[in-house]
Amino acid sequence: MSTPIAFLKGHGTENDFVIVPDPENTIDLPPAAVAALCDRRAGIGGDGLLHVVRSAAHPEARSMAAEAEWFMDYRNGDGSVAEMCGNGVRVFARYLQRAGHVTEGDLAVATRGGVKTVHIAKDGDITVGMGKALLPEDGVTVSVGERSWPARNVNMGNPHAVAFVEDLAHAGDLYAPPPFSPASVYPEGVNVEFVVDRGPRHVALRVHERGSGETRSCGTGACAVAVAAARRDGADPATTGTPVTYTVDVPGGTLVITERPDGEIEMTGPAVIVAEGEIDADWLQAVPRG
Repeated sequence: MSTPIAFLKGHGTENDFVIVPDPENTIDLPPAAVAALCDRRAGIGGDGLLHVVRSAAHPEARSMAAEAEWFMDYRNGDGSVAEMCGNGVRVFARYLQRAGHVTEGDLAVATRGGVKTVHIAKDGDITVGMGKALLPEDGVTVSVGERSWPARNVNMGNPHAVAFVEDLAHAGDLYAPPPFSPASVYPEGVNVEFVVDRGPRHVALRVHERGSGETRSCGTGACAVAVAAARRDGADPATTGTPVTYTVDVPGGTLVITERPDGEIEMTGPAVIVAEGEIDADWLQAVPRG
């Protein structure tokens, strides 16, 4: 009988993850295995998987080991690799705290989108330095059924298309990726956010995450939305020298996004570990790899 594999389950504003601690990077997690673990009926269930590895033990993160001890090897729910996941970073940090690897205060986490700064507050909320937003000039049109909207192109280490709509119901069921054109703008797919206003510097969104479908929350998406809303509203901290903060409601809760004059974006929100247990290694090994 194979040795069981430890796992935990956590969420950030109901964006949920299977967490697999693997400090020395010894567990084989091909895409099919990740998809099986994230399956909500036949597996554990999650929007994605957080593979917890020491940076020095992972070939994609060794160059960041001097800055960050831990690497968030993030996978989407379908098993595909993703550059970054904002809610995932908070849950990742919460796991490191629970495991005794870190305490309250500041830490650095390596991701495929670069090294992210994290602050674990005494009140429980976690703030993540999400880096700077890139605003490519290439625009797109996003469609759902017979409706279509212009969308702002925002890159947060992963690609986003932000569309402001009159009603979140106009996003449809979001089971399939919303069509966009021209396709050349996002050759590897895109996260699509549909956004409505709730009040001054207060918006709400629904999101289709590339590789995961509609999720209850998307941290990088909330950041992209806040930046797009600020520019739409005529606010640019780099020009005014004044930080801009937006409250972003997601289906699973609320995130607070601040863009500083130097362009750095900070995201604050909760992160919760809800369970831990063991994966049957024989079951995981039996998952078809094709």
